[in-house]
Formats: sequence, structure tokens, C-alpha cells
Amino acid sequence: MKVKGITVWQKSDLDGFFGLFTNNITNILVLAGALLYTVQMPPELVYGRILPAVGLGLMLCSILYFWTGFRLAKKEGRDTVTAMPSGISVPHMFMMIYMIILPVKLTTGDPYLAWYAGIAWCLLEGIVETVGAFIGPWMRRILPRAAMLGSLAGASITVIMTNSAVQSFEAPYIALASFCVILLGFVAKKRMPFGLPAGLTAILLGTLLGWVSGAMDFGGLRNSFSSVGFYAPSFAGGYMVSGMKAAAPYLASAIPMGIYNFIEGVDNVESAAAAGDSYNTAEILAYNGITSTISALFGSPIPTAVYIGHPGWKSVGARLGYCLLTGVAIFVISLLGLTSVLISAIPLAALLPILIYIGIQIGSQAFEHVPVSHFPAVILAMIPWLADWAQTQIDNAVSALGGTVSLEVFQGAGIYYQGFSFLGNGASITGMLWASLLVFLLEKKVRNALVVCGAGAALTFFGMIHADSVGICMLPGAVFAYLFVGAMIYVMFRFGRNEGDVLPDHEP
Repeated sequence: MKVKGITVWQKSDLDGFFGLFTNNITNILVLAGALLYTVQMPPELVYGRILPAVGLGLMLCSILYFWTGFRLAKKEGRDTVTAMPSGISVPHMFMMIYMIILPVKLTTGDPYLAWYAGIAWCLLEGIVETVGAFIGPWMRRILPRAAMLGSLAGASITVIMTNSAVQSFEAPYIALASFCVILLGFVAKKRMPFGLPAGLTAILLGTLLGWVSGAMDFGGLRNSFSSVGFYAPSFAGGYMVSGMKAAAPYLASAIPMGIYNFIEGVDNVESAAAAGDSYNTAEILAYNGITSTISALFGSPIPTAVYIGHPGWKSVGARLGYCLLTGVAIFVISLLGLTSVLISAIPLAALLPILIYIGIQIGSQAFEHVPVSHFPAVILAMIPWLADWAQTQIDNAVSALGGTVSLEVFQGAGIYYQGFSFLGNGASITGMLWASLLVFLLEKKVRNALVVCGAGAALTFFGMIHADSVGICMLPGAVFAYLFVGAMIYVMFRFGRNEGDVLPDHEP
């Protein structure tokens, strides 16, 4: 289908749609389950107010990214532009639930006040993201590509690929069959039966195996229809004053999380450029912040995010329509309360294998679009994400057991929890900082390296990286370490030169 000479929908968009829709619906299911069963919010609040607002934010974000993709395609005169993928921010979702909504609920016993606190926090983060749009293009110019794509690869390998793999292979006979179809269709480029898209074929096969094997439950599917209704989003701005008061002890965390979100957005825009679609960084980040703000005003405690995965969706043939259709589909499902029905009808093991493929594509891109000499920086940028993933698994296991474990017990078992925590907190920023430092050292850009050391010290001082929380004079030993490293680099290049070492008089 063409509009003004530009193809806005083609058959290959279906594969992108099924993948991005799977990603979003899975995250929304996790969100609904956590709010219903962990926080113990009433279903009428979750299905009637929160999910419709989340769906509204996703639809608005999808429309805006579809529009920017259409304009880029028209400007460059080509039908191969892939729109930026979007959805709710998963790291923010867990932080919101376990660090704001749940504590307020446990302290006050009021689920509605906990919701007010959540939307107030989301509103502040949306404002931070919008402001971040003005410095995003500058960051993209000064940060090495290896730092941005390497940090993105670390996130894709852990958050997308590994999480999807371990979750889907709980039912290996379903996951393996679906993943094989994905590989045949996307890698081997084999035509599917009846010309069906590979993503849809994988889901249909996995669903058939799930029901035939008895993994799916007819009783659960029948009960899931109890949540079906019509839930239109409604303005919730009037609750912001109460929410700000309840969320006051936690609002400081909205600032670094907002910074994290727009930095990740910068990474994703750079990833799209490496794949051939050069978007305006400020515009993409601004849309993300604006839609987060609007969805908060209508009751969503979770901000929107530019999703990882543009090169993966592009490789499967997704162009413009997949993004728009995903946003509309999620909004309609949230309006009608169909989330629980879909997840009761389709096994997760049939949905998630496509995300494993997307994670592989993003990880590969980090090495394809940087010089070979920068490969070590790409790998270095991944390390904080690996630590973050390990810490998350440990924390979830301890939480599931209903207790706490001392550091001595961890160390006795060969688990160095403090190291995971130090590396994993602020993984996206830490990965980019360390990779940037390595690139600047490789290229002997000493002044740039010194700036990175200073930035690391400042960010650590305020707890935006390495620390468990934001504050003043956090981890003074680590702050000193960054400053010491900077001093050592300066001394080595100034007074301990070897042949070929240069301290340039001017750095861009």
C-alpha cells in the first residue's frame, strides 16, 4: 500500500509486527501480573486505568515513529526505511514496581495512592527525557560508535536474547520448533508453507504444539474472558499532587532513570544509522519524552522507550507499517482488556524465539559497523550488562525465597555479589564510559580520555553509576579511583612517552 508514492505497508511488515507485538504484549503481561499479584492492586485499577494509559502511550509513540519513518523515506526517495520500534521501558517497569509502587502500597496500604506516586514519578521522568532530547545529538557526536553499539549489544544479549531463551526453553519442544522456523525463514530465507510470514508460521506451529501437548489450559482460557470489557483511558492529572507527596522520597531516582532512557535512545538511533536509516536524534528522543509525559497524565506509571532491535526488524523485512500496526493493536487490546486472553491462548514459548533472533542481530551489528581495532571496546561495553543480568537473577531468586542472604554466604559459594552490583548499577552508562575510554586510549586522544575519567567520577559521586541509589558523595573510593586513573593516564602520556605516543595540542 502506497501513500504519496511511499510504500507504508508490505507483506514483510507482518514478520516485524509479530516480533515487536510479541515483545510488547509479553512486557505488558509481566506488568499486569506484577501489579495484580505482587502489589495486589485491584483488577479494576489495573485493567480499567493503568493498561489503557500504557496502551495510549504506545500507540502515540508508534504513530510518531511511523511518521518520522515516512518522512525519511519520502526525503530519501526509498521504500527500505524501517521505522524505529518502541514499547514500555522494561528496566523502568521493574524499578517502578519494586522501588516506588510496592513500597508506597506497603507503607500506606492504599493501592490508589501507590498508583498516584507511580504516575507522578513517570511524569517527572518524561520531562527529563524531553529535556535530554536537546543534548542527545551532542552525545551522539562525541561518543565512539563502539561504545554506543557495544552497550546496546550487551543489553540485547542479556535482556532480549538470554531472557527470552531461558524463558521459552522451559517448554523446549515448543521453543525449539518455533526457533527452527525463525532460522529457516530469516537466516536460510526459505519460503514458508502457503507463503505465510516466518514469524506468523513460528507462532502458529508453537501454538498448535502447545495445545496438542496439553501445555495450554482450556480452563485458564475460559477464565481469561472475565477481564474483557471496554476501558477508555481517562485524564489522571488531578492525582499528581497526592502522587508527588507520596513519591517524594523516590523522585530523585526519576532523574538518573530519565537520563538512562534518553542515553539508550541515543544508542538506538546510532544503531539505526549503522543499519542504513539516519534519523534525527533530537526528534526521536523528544517524541519518547512527550509520549511518556502524556501517558503519565492519563495514568501510566511506565514511560515509553525507543526499543532495541531496529537492525533486527529491518533484516526480517519490516519497514513502516509494522510499527504503526503494533501500536494500534496494543491500544485496542488494552481498551478491550484482551491481554489475559491472548496470553492464555498462545504459549510464550511460541512467541519468544523471534526475540532470540533479534538479540543475535543486534549483537552482530556491534562488530559489523566498527573498526576491528575497536572490537575490544565493544566487548568491554558488554561486561556491565552481564553483571546487571547476573545480579537481577540473584535478586529475583533471593526475593522468591522470601529472605535475604549475607555477602559472606555469597562469597562462600563463589558468588561475588558486590562486584555484580558495582558493575551492574547503571550498566548502560558504565558500558559506554569504559568503552569510550578504551577507544580514546587506542586512538591516543588523551584529553578525551581525561574527560571520560572526570565524567565517571562525577556520575559515581552522585550515585548514577555503580551505587544502589542516588545521593551525594556515593562510593568515595570509586570516585577516587576514576580520578586516580585520569591522573595516571595524564602522567603516562606526558612524562612516560614511548615512540608513537602523542599528547595532541588540540582535541575536537
